[in-house]
Amino acid sequence: MKLSDIKDMSKDDLLGILGLTTKPTASERMLGSLSMLGIGLLCGAGVALLLAPKSGQDLRDDLGQRLRELRAKSSNDAEDVESNNHASTSTLAREGANP
Repeated sequence: MKLSDIKDMSKDDLLGILGLTTKPTASERMLGSLSMLGIGLLCGAGVALLLAPKSGQDLRDDLGQRLRELRAKSSNDAEDVESNNHASTSTLAREGANP
């Protein structure tokens, strides 16, 4: 190995020759922790589904029913917000016309 070869090497290459690595940054450590948390959540959800006391068809029916209820509730909430917004606009228009 020549001196010119060492000049062309990066810091990571030199540390690798010595058997060392750079210290991971805080974001790298956080990303690793979050990915492990995500994997744990997925595994836990899978085990919970496998050990559920209901049959697969019953579980799918319950989940479908809950999703339909949630969808209906969210559409009702959206309609309420829209009607409240329309009422507020009408009130502001009347107040602006009659100062």
